[in-house]
Order: sequence, then C-alpha cells, then structure tokens
Amino acid sequence: MNKETEETKFVKEPEENTQQFILQKNKKTKVGVTILVAFLVLLVIGVIVSNMFFTN
Repeated sequence: MNKETEETKFVKEPEENTQQFILQKNKKTKVGVTILVAFLVLLVIGVIVSNMFFTN
C-alpha cells in the first residue's frame, strides 16, 4: 500500500490538476461566498437591532 498522499487544499487554483480541494476558484464559488457573507452580515445586524428594541 505505497500510495502517494496528496495534501487537501482549501482553495483550488484553476491551473492546478488535483482532486483534493474544498473550494474552487470560479464564478459560482465567488457568488456563493458573497451571498453567504451578505446573509451573515444581515443576521448580525438583525440581532443587534432586535437587542436594541427588546432592551428598551
């Protein structure tokens, strides 16, 4: 069992020839991450605003 181990990368560059990655650098990934970050920012703002209303 002398199998070469390949390191898993977090972000795969387009020119890399590997199957071991979590995210790929392409348009879908960028749009998905942007939507996710925007949702999390709105969620944090909502928690802060609701805290202001409920503590008064």
